[in-house]
Amino acid sequence: SFPVCQAADSSYIYNIQQQATMATGFMIKSFAAAGIGAFVETKYGPSLQPTGPAGLSPLFAATPLVLIGVGFYTLTMGMEVGKARNKYMELAKKDGEKEVEERYGLPNLYAQGTSKHAKAFNAVQRAHQHIFETFTTVSIFGLAGALELPICTAISTMIYAYGRRIFSNNYSQSEGDVGQRYSKNPHARLFWVGMLGNMVLGVISCVKILSKARLAE
Repeated sequence: SFPVCQAADSSYIYNIQQQATMATGFMIKSFAAAGIGAFVETKYGPSLQPTGPAGLSPLFAATPLVLIGVGFYTLTMGMEVGKARNKYMELAKKDGEKEVEERYGLPNLYAQGTSKHAKAFNAVQRAHQHIFETFTTVSIFGLAGALELPICTAISTMIYAYGRRIFSNNYSQSEGDVGQRYSKNPHARLFWVGMLGNMVLGVISCVKILSKARLAE
């Protein structure tokens, strides 16, 4: 049994290493794409006069507009969680599960247990909760990026919104098979591209603003 366990451990470690390598490559590509976009917009983009409120470029509004759309989508996902809770509670009762109200009902965030209905509901809940893990980061970096790089940041934020919607829909419709959150539609990974892109663009934008302030002294 020892060789079998050793082989299993080696396979597990290899899979982890492969995933880490893929994740690193994905991050590098996302950062590089955002950096190139920032360079192109800075060097070849239109001259944007700060004619909007508070001395901002009119195109600044594109990024918060996309973020507002994501906010509305998050609200609708919350409503879907409520519907799913009632749906899977009823199915659990029909299948003879015990203590359904206590396990599925509020104030429980997730349903307790490992039945197929509990897993299906938890996937819907997780699809909603997962949005909050990235939305704040995307919003802060996006608003910062839009100050100096409104075009690239708006595009990056739209990529995030597109991928986020696909990822959340995949997750909520997986019936507990959470591997479908990516496999059902590979475009789900694009929300990571948008988030990482906004991080890079936000940093570059802040550096540009600080550089201008220093030169003005």
